[in-house]
Amino acid sequence: MAVNVSPLLILRLLHQPSTVFRELAETEPSAASVFFKLGLWLLALPPVFAYFGSMNFGWQLGVDEPIILARGTLVGISVAYFLTLVLGYVSVAVVARWMSETYGARDNLGVHFALITLVGVPLLLGSAIHLYPHAFINLIVLAPALMWSMYLLYRGLPVVLGIDPQRGMLMASALIAYLLVAAVSLLGVTVVLWGQGIGPAVGI
Repeated sequence: MAVNVSPLLILRLLHQPSTVFRELAETEPSAASVFFKLGLWLLALPPVFAYFGSMNFGWQLGVDEPIILARGTLVGISVAYFLTLVLGYVSVAVVARWMSETYGARDNLGVHFALITLVGVPLLLGSAIHLYPHAFINLIVLAPALMWSMYLLYRGLPVVLGIDPQRGMLMASALIAYLLVAAVSLLGVTVVLWGQGIGPAVGI
């Protein structure tokens, strides 16, 4: 049985996650196929949404006036946003494959790419809220999307990678810990760069 790695898979995931995970467990998808046919396009959604939302409304962090950025600055930020997502996506799939030996899981890289792609769908679709870039409203929408993604990770990982639920829970938790460390590290680097004057010019 082969899983058709396409946008149709997303629709099936939203209402038949167990079926999609079981089908993925029985196939060996190509990492390149998953990355270029689905993953890369999904990763482009948040930067595109953020670009158009920022162009139309500007980012609003509270009750103050929206933060307006120049078009060129927005393009640069959107590209950096996209590249950061791609780096995170690839690194999580590679780290998951590296962990597979420890947890006795499947080590096919394409399977790990497919799993991470499916798990990230709620967050990537939820990023449509970037079209109205108000920080508080984005938080309200993306927090449940994050919990949904975590639910899919805990539910799908043991099925797709062929390990028992206990090991699956431990491996999923380890991946989440990696993501948390990566997010904090990225935040730290951003703060340092802004402190050195490397950042977008902001107008209000």
